[in-house]
Amino acid sequence: MATNSLELRTVNVMRYITPLREGGSLPALAEADDDFKYVLKFRGAGHGVKALIAELLGGEIARALKLKIPELVFANLDEAFGRSEGDEEIQDLLKGSQGLNLALHFLSGALTFDPVVTTVDTTLASKIVWLDAYITNIDRTVKNTNMLIWHKELWLIDHGATFYFHHSWSDWEKAAVSPFQYIKDHVLLPQASMINTIDEEMKNLLTDEKLYAITALIPKEWLHWEGTTLSVESIREIYYKFLVRRRDNSTNFVKQIQDARKILI
Repeated sequence: MATNSLELRTVNVMRYITPLREGGSLPALAEADDDFKYVLKFRGAGHGVKALIAELLGGEIARALKLKIPELVFANLDEAFGRSEGDEEIQDLLKGSQGLNLALHFLSGALTFDPVVTTVDTTLASKIVWLDAYITNIDRTVKNTNMLIWHKELWLIDHGATFYFHHSWSDWEKAAVSPFQYIKDHVLLPQASMINTIDEEMKNLLTDEKLYAITALIPKEWLHWEGTTLSVESIREIYYKFLVRRRDNSTNFVKQIQDARKILI
């Protein structure tokens, strides 16, 4: 398929600054060789490379939909990195994450989004709810908004809990056309009154070529999975087909959003 290729920068992690003890994945604030600070997501944590794949796909799809997300970069972790770390849990995490990881540019001074303090306009809220139903994001709830206010704008972060079908890797065709029941818990659902209006716009932004380019970003070394006989390219192709089929059947999750809003309001 002819496509305009996408490319992420690759940095080398130089300094581990501090753990960010959120959930079980233990991301960290780190400094790279470009002198920028990043929120580093480790391949050795939690759900391993599948969480990194979810973070990569979810983030770049959000960017394709013209939503604001910090720059994503591939982050190399040298085998010698972290030997001086005193915390055994963190040291084990670093040892298990040697090689290519993923990081988000650190938005210094950003504030956690608080729905009580900040009101999001209906169009933006609808686009974010559409995104999260499309990528099956079980986060972005009142308890865990995964959004930041930076320079008076709303930024999306943390997409590692998306595409949860890939943890069982069974019947992806059914998962692609299924509604998304967890959308009822979305923090922006009350404001998402334009969901039907923006549906066509969102689908038009996610062309086959764009989705192909996004899935092409997944590093080969993240696609060597235990417990499967599928090749690297076969796994990549399934992600692509899942995204295309889910886009083409967006009416299923759009209706679920509308039904959830009727109950809510």
